[in-house]
Amino acid sequence: MAQPRVIIVGAGPAGVRCAQTLVAAGLHPTVIDENRRDGGQIYRRQPENFTRPYAQLYGTEAGRAEALHTSFDALRAQVDYRPEALAWNVFDKKLHVVRDEASSALPYDALVICSGATDRLMPVKGWQLAGTYSLGAAQIALKAQACAIGRRVVFMGTGPLLYLVAAQYIKAGAEVAAVLDTSPFARRIAALPKLLARPGVLFKGLALVARIRRAGVPVLAGVTPVEITGSPDDGVQGVVVRDAGGTTHRFECDAVAMGYHLRPETQLADLARCAFRFDAETRQWLPEVGEDGRTSTPGVYLAGDGARVLGADAAEIAGRLAALAVLKDFGLDASQDELQRLRAEQAGMERFRQGLAQAFPWPVQQAAQLPDEAIVCRCEAITAGELRRVVCDMGAQEANRAKALSRVGMGRCQGRYCGHAGAEVIAHAAGVPVDQVGRLRGQAPVKPLSMAVREAVE
Repeated sequence: MAQPRVIIVGAGPAGVRCAQTLVAAGLHPTVIDENRRDGGQIYRRQPENFTRPYAQLYGTEAGRAEALHTSFDALRAQVDYRPEALAWNVFDKKLHVVRDEASSALPYDALVICSGATDRLMPVKGWQLAGTYSLGAAQIALKAQACAIGRRVVFMGTGPLLYLVAAQYIKAGAEVAAVLDTSPFARRIAALPKLLARPGVLFKGLALVARIRRAGVPVLAGVTPVEITGSPDDGVQGVVVRDAGGTTHRFECDAVAMGYHLRPETQLADLARCAFRFDAETRQWLPEVGEDGRTSTPGVYLAGDGARVLGADAAEIAGRLAALAVLKDFGLDASQDELQRLRAEQAGMERFRQGLAQAFPWPVQQAAQLPDEAIVCRCEAITAGELRRVVCDMGAQEANRAKALSRVGMGRCQGRYCGHAGAEVIAHAAGVPVDQVGRLRGQAPVKPLSMAVREAVE
């Protein structure tokens, strides 16, 4: 019997462990990676000519990062690794990939999508100014380019990544003006029983906060972002927030890094016709995934943060589980004991994820409070007022209808950074639950392609 043709999209923690498990079973999978080097975002490798030690680059996660990189180095000769390749469409059991400005349609029997996640963003007045970055972008600048996004940086949003990147900047010697968290401290106390499902991770997080405070950086909880100040010519000049007591605070800076947890990259899953469900806890649409990564589309599997955001170590487990599911579905040897062990580990991580969602909630109220002049969609410069107008004057109460009438979500990011907030603005203006607004449909290409792209000659 011929080996199944298995394609893995992504070479982060989930993709690497999936490939490793498949190779151990005698398969030769193809690994498609948009990045230049393996590791994904969390374990992003530094450029070849950089020599910073693992401890300096990855902190407490240095051991896991080095282990992942070492594992993939050992796999290179046993997989068909294609870096700097963009998977831009899924159609008719083929994955469409662009590499070196040449597009190929790769047939598959099993497609394991380990697409990771991107920052989940909530607009604030002034966030279109030069000098405003996502937390992920700020982290990439530090890891891949060894530079900060500004001379004096404010970190704003909520979730563990907020504190991680701020602490990384402090460790690198950058000046951090403040860390501003929209989550009230009381929410974290209430979430402790769930967060204690992973005490080691919880204490690492507490240590990060303590390190930031020891550096003399102001840390405010329960804030409401008011405005990022500055001008189109000069860029960001400051951040204004209100604390829980209603007092206004202004912090001078020339750069802002912001983010509210992460959102799974689901465009490829959407194009593969996977079913989605609304997750009321995090107020977003997620792919329906079984415990081993199977989706509603036969032959398509999801693993890691591209399915649900559980963190890097959980992504490694999910990658292994998806690989075992592939092996089992194609009649190959898959250890049942290993399956049960990995499922048990993942269960504890799921409880911790629920704790994070409770402790650091998506600030839905900010969408309702956005002034009409605030930009919602930065790509197309669509304001909250324009979006409310198509809802109230044109009756566009569904996300894709509002997109057609206002162009919100039609830019380069294709709604990745404005889609969730735009849905909240629509829901509030229409007076309907946000799940009733629906979600922006994924469309190919999932990211912009060069006009120079040609069909590859295989």
